[in-house]
Amino acid sequence: MGITIYGCGQDEAVLFREMAPRFGVVPTITGAAVSEANAELASGNRCVSVGHKTRLTDSTLRALREVGVRYISTRSVGFDHIDVKYAASVGILVENVGYSPDSVADYTLMLMLMAVRNAKSLIRRTDVHDYRLDEVRGKELRDLTVGVVGTGRIGAAVMARLRGFGCHLLCHDIRPQSAPGHVPLDELVQRSDIVTLHTPLTADTHHLLDRRRIERMKRGAFVINTGRGPLVDTEALVAALESGRLGGAALDVLEGEEGIFYVDRRHEPIEHKLLLRLQELPNVLVSPHTAYYTDHALSDTVENSLTNCRKFESGNQRG
Repeated sequence: MGITIYGCGQDEAVLFREMAPRFGVVPTITGAAVSEANAELASGNRCVSVGHKTRLTDSTLRALREVGVRYISTRSVGFDHIDVKYAASVGILVENVGYSPDSVADYTLMLMLMAVRNAKSLIRRTDVHDYRLDEVRGKELRDLTVGVVGTGRIGAAVMARLRGFGCHLLCHDIRPQSAPGHVPLDELVQRSDIVTLHTPLTADTHHLLDRRRIERMKRGAFVINTGRGPLVDTEALVAALESGRLGGAALDVLEGEEGIFYVDRRHEPIEHKLLLRLQELPNVLVSPHTAYYTDHALSDTVENSLTNCRKFESGNQRG
């Protein structure tokens, strides 16, 4: 069988070429994101693999269907870049891949610790040889209440790590929960010193942290987001940070990140005013959607993408 792999980075390409023979798969690899214009690259292959960095338009889905594609494996946990229902309506099944939740969980804890210890301000000062103590003292996790929103594989891995720090844990998930510390979302927001987001982006979770909820957060609280940018109302977040109501934020994802993250923009103007403002603030950390990016997780992603395509071709597609 053949598979066309779109939006494939060099590191992914090495893994696809290495693993594909074990699965009896012939890969067609391109660094270009999938589009209506290059759908022909999938001609003859029922399966394609796509990245999460580019949205698949309906016209692209139709073009893939016309060249014979019946299955899309997205190399991500989230589906928000693909209209899965529309894909199904034109006869294409879309599935995600699982990968090590430890990649995002570790990164989340790193951001959390950096946020409560004012790491951005500290590093900036020492970079210019200012070695005085910061005016703002750091906080210890054991003294804080951390609210985890979304208790899937990644959220659960974050909670497992936090238990080792001795902090008080609250959690919320849209599914019925019997886990200790499960509370309604509004209660979690009001009681938590740190709110960390690990829920998928859907119509229901868009701006889950909206202006109303942000205004109800504890004074001095922190927002950590390694999920999806639009889970947070960025304008409301910036306003709360500028007013001093919130203690800080650490964001690996951001509304409007498309076309900015994963691109070298050192010599080009950036018109994302909220991103520029966030990066100016001394108590805000921004990284370019990189929490998932570890050698272990990347290997999982490639292997599971090939596995899923193989299962589809053999008639053993999930669910």
